[in-house]
Amino acid sequence: MSRPVIISCALTGSGDTPRLSPHVPITPEQIASEALAAHEAGAAIAHIHVRNPEDGSPSRDIALYRDVVQRIRAAGTDLVINLTTGVGARYMPDAGDPNRNANDGGIAAPADRMDHVLELLPDICSLDVATMNFGRHAFVNVPDHIEAIATAVRAVGVKPELEVFDLGHVALALHMYRNGLFADPPFFQLCLGIPWGAPATSEGMIAMRNMLPGNAHWSAFGISAQQFPMAAQAAVLGGHVRVGLEDNLFMAKGELATGNAPLVARAARIVRELGYEVATPAQARDILKLG
Repeated sequence: MSRPVIISCALTGSGDTPRLSPHVPITPEQIASEALAAHEAGAAIAHIHVRNPEDGSPSRDIALYRDVVQRIRAAGTDLVINLTTGVGARYMPDAGDPNRNANDGGIAAPADRMDHVLELLPDICSLDVATMNFGRHAFVNVPDHIEAIATAVRAVGVKPELEVFDLGHVALALHMYRNGLFADPPFFQLCLGIPWGAPATSEGMIAMRNMLPGNAHWSAFGISAQQFPMAAQAAVLGGHVRVGLEDNLFMAKGELATGNAPLVARAARIVRELGYEVATPAQARDILKLG
């Protein structure tokens, strides 16, 4: 029997991707438009970061989040909104003083990473359960910060999407879940191929999936050239799918995606050709027990 597979679209992220592609949305109007186009192509969930409209750099400006969310809601869509809490966790030791963070903006307090979630009340917010080497810098999410965000968003009815990048992150999330921090059913996002986390391979995905509790729902993505192979693998293994310009800029080698919608449309085609159904936002809400 066919089952509905949820497609999430990660619209813009916080990486230095606008330098690499003119199609990465930057302004609130562009991000909201990309969310609606992705929905039309088959996405049930839009995963949203915001950027400084002047230079494309990552931002935590609540006014930018407010603008994006209001535009999506004003369109009358039932798209599931997923706001990030990930910005503000990067650390790069200063060459002259390793106790100082050379990363612009530094490490943000939990309250600053989630104030937009508490005001705007999306359906979901991403919650990184990860401290790791992340490319050239460190990505720092200590247990106290994870607990603070999880407790606050649960109190206002927002479901955390638990982003895990390696087996140890799954173990920490499971420990917190068993201690009652996350409501049932938990929702995991398996993040694969990010240097230096779990590889974007079938073995990596299966190892992480096999650690999850039986009542968990999960989605997965691979970055760059592994986006579509990992989408197919996630569907086959019983999970859901994430694609989008945050994770991959290309349709094929040397061929830039002209927006998020073409990536979602291809993922939807893969899901259907594997014999599954592309979930509607209403089905996604029912599956994940949102609201």
